[in-house]
Amino acid sequence: MLLCVNVGNSNIVFGLSDGQDWLAHWRVRTIRNQMPDEYAVLLKSLLRDGGFELGSVDRIVLASVVPPLTTIFNEVFKSYVDVNLLQVGPDVHTGLQIRIDNPHELGADLLADAVAAYHRCRGACIVVDFGTATTFSAVGAGGDFRGVAIAVGLGVAAEALSSATSQLPRVGLTPPPRAIGTNTIHSMQSGLILGHIGLVEGLLRRMKTELGGEVHVVATGGYSRVLAPLTPEINALDPWLTLDGLRIIHQLNPV
Repeated sequence: MLLCVNVGNSNIVFGLSDGQDWLAHWRVRTIRNQMPDEYAVLLKSLLRDGGFELGSVDRIVLASVVPPLTTIFNEVFKSYVDVNLLQVGPDVHTGLQIRIDNPHELGADLLADAVAAYHRCRGACIVVDFGTATTFSAVGAGGDFRGVAIAVGLGVAAEALSSATSQLPRVGLTPPPRAIGTNTIHSMQSGLILGHIGLVEGLLRRMKTELGGEVHVVATGGYSRVLAPLTPEINALDPWLTLDGLRIIHQLNPV
């Protein structure tokens, strides 16, 4: 079985696949100071709760944007799983042509997002990844990765707003009943959530114009279920899109 691992700044996502279909998914908090043995115990526990064993894993693909944890997970897999590891980077075969100034700056998660989205639509597409940052990855109709826009993420914005002000509380990140808030909570939710949607829609319209033609937009990431339904600019929602991209990349790079 194939284990796909995406290490992000806020979450670590695991997916177990038979090569074609997903058998299980897990999403856990990123804890930067955990030791390799602690992550190994966590991974074993997740697999066991799903009815699987770590020993059944015979292939692993890893994407990480947290360098210290990249090292940690390499140690975990070296110590506990005796299989070859594919680590996603600019040198792996993806089926896309990377047309940015420095391909080494491109995050492995954004690359996996783009691979999965283009594999599905086989045309121009944009992936909006609602995570610690909200990112927009653009792929042209011919499979050329054009570039990325990076904005502050919804959770970071909410934390900054409450921590930098004396009288504004932390609020639940759910849509308010209307844009004009009549109390502090709804006013903050309007500015945070509907304001973020305004940012998303504005950037998508500009990026679609630059790509030209018909553009398919896919949303993913931890906040995607909250935000994607609020705008018609997004065509599809897939919280596990990055894992699909990792699975496809592994198929293109047998180890």
